[in-house]
Amino acid sequence: MISTESLTPQPGKAVTPQNRLADRRTVALLGAFCLFLSTIEYMIPKPLPFMRIGIANLPLMLALDIFPLPTFVLLVGIKILGQALITGTLFSYIFLFSLAGTALSAAAMYALRRLGARRISFVGVGTAGALISNLTQLALAWIFIFGRSARYIAPPFLAMGLITGVALGLFCEYFTVRSQWYAARIKRSYEP
Repeated sequence: MISTESLTPQPGKAVTPQNRLADRRTVALLGAFCLFLSTIEYMIPKPLPFMRIGIANLPLMLALDIFPLPTFVLLVGIKILGQALITGTLFSYIFLFSLAGTALSAAAMYALRRLGARRISFVGVGTAGALISNLTQLALAWIFIFGRSARYIAPPFLAMGLITGVALGLFCEYFTVRSQWYAARIKRSYEP
């Protein structure tokens, strides 16, 4: 399998119709995967309306090594908007929580992963992303809903984020090592 450690992005990568089509197909595939996982996540009972376990972030984590920033941002937008449409929360405070949590989490994961695949694994990236998302949502809950009482939901909320961040990171580590599709997509992303 191809390791991202030995590859360096080629800034002058030729943009061909085949590369654009491959990127579009991959964005569509990972976007559909986000929506599917959002639907599964929506069916899981939760104690608070904005509390999710974060499995819909899995495609975002897989996209970290595949896409340049603009394409990654497009995928994040698809996930945020699609999740709001699936759950019916587009015009509610829950959308604000999801938007802020996902956007900050995705930005942090992208920045951490760009520091180097050798130094920060998917487990570290997933854990940091989950905790940043949860801290953002707790801050918004503190400001808009619960006030000082938000401190009572913080420990289980952050513990859940820690557990799911580690679990998603372990899955990504396993998947990226074993998947031929992912190896081919990584190779295509880093070719000149």
